[in-house]
Amino acid sequence: MIETIADTAFAPALASIANGRIPGATLGIVSSDGARATRVYGLAQRVPEEEALTPDHWFDLASVSKVIFTTTLILRLAEEGRIDLDAPLTSAIPDLRQYDVAGAAERRLTFRDCLVHRTFLPAVEPIYTYGDDPDRLRAFVLQREWRHGPPVYSDINFILLGIAAERILGDSLDSVPLAAGLSFGPPPGPAVATEHCRWRGRVMKGAVHDENCFALGGRAGHAGLFGTVNGVLDFAAGLLGNASPFVRRAITSPVEGHRTAGWERKFAGWSGGSACSPETIGHTGFTGTGLWIDWTRGLAWTLLTNRVHPTRHSGSGILTLRPATGDALIAAWDADCA
Repeated sequence: MIETIADTAFAPALASIANGRIPGATLGIVSSDGARATRVYGLAQRVPEEEALTPDHWFDLASVSKVIFTTTLILRLAEEGRIDLDAPLTSAIPDLRQYDVAGAAERRLTFRDCLVHRTFLPAVEPIYTYGDDPDRLRAFVLQREWRHGPPVYSDINFILLGIAAERILGDSLDSVPLAAGLSFGPPPGPAVATEHCRWRGRVMKGAVHDENCFALGGRAGHAGLFGTVNGVLDFAAGLLGNASPFVRRAITSPVEGHRTAGWERKFAGWSGGSACSPETIGHTGFTGTGLWIDWTRGLAWTLLTNRVHPTRHSGSGILTLRPATGDALIAAWDADCA
C-alpha cells in the first residue's frame, strides 16, 4: 500500500531530476501505524565530481532545524517549567540590549513572539560579514539595535531563541542529545553537497550551508542540523505517536496568522499543497528540504533535495515541486484508503 503511494508521490521529483532542475531527491513517508516508505534518486553531488544519492546520505536541513531542534527544545523547556513562553527573552538573556534597558524594544520580545515570528526583526542579516569569532558575533546579535519593520519570517528570531536556550542550559546547543539520524555537522556519514559558496571558496559538503550559522560556529537556533531521511521520519513518527498534549497544542494552534509555535499550518498556496487536511503543519529549508505532518490522516512526509547545488541562482522549481508532491501523495493515500 504505502509503497505504491510513495511511487506516485515521487513522480514530480523524478520529473524535476530528469529535467535537470535539481540534482537529486529523497522522499520519505511514515504513517501513525508505523508504515514507512522511502524513494531516492539522482545525485548527492554534481561537481566537482558526480556522486550518487543513497538513503544513507545526510542532508543539510537548513531551516527545518527550526522545528526539529529549536522549537522542540524550547517547548520541552517550557513544559518542564524552566521558561514561560510569554516571558521576555531577558528572563534568560538579561544582557540583551544591556545599554538601553529602559528603551530597547528587543528587551520586550517574548519567547512566543519569536516562535511565531511576530516581532519587528528583519528576515535576515549578513551577520557573517561582521567577523568570524562566534562569541563576538553572538554579542553583536544581542547588542545590535535592529531595524524595525512589519512582522516577517525571521532567522533572527530563532538565533535569539538559540542563544536563550544556551543560557538556560548553561552549555552550547550541541550538548543537547540527538536521536539517530540527526546531528550537527559534520555529519557521521556521507553528506549531500549544497552550494559552491563564493565567500568560503568551495562546494559546501558536510559543513553547514547557511553563512550566518557557519560563522556562529555551525550550531545556531535557525540552522545547522543535518539529517538522514530516516532520522527526519523518526522525528515525525515521534510527534504523531508521542507528542504531549502541550506540544501538540502549541505546534498545531495558529497564533499569528497561519503560524503556530515554530511551524506553519496549512494556508492557501503553501508548500504542503492544497489536498492535505486543515490540521496539517509543515516547514521548509532553504537548501531544498521540507517536512509536513497531516494530523487528520496520521501521515507525515519529508522531501529532501539539494536544489541549491551547485548554485542557488538557478530555476530549481522547488516552489512548485513541494506542493505537487504533497498533492500527489494525498491523492494516492486517499484513493488507497477509499
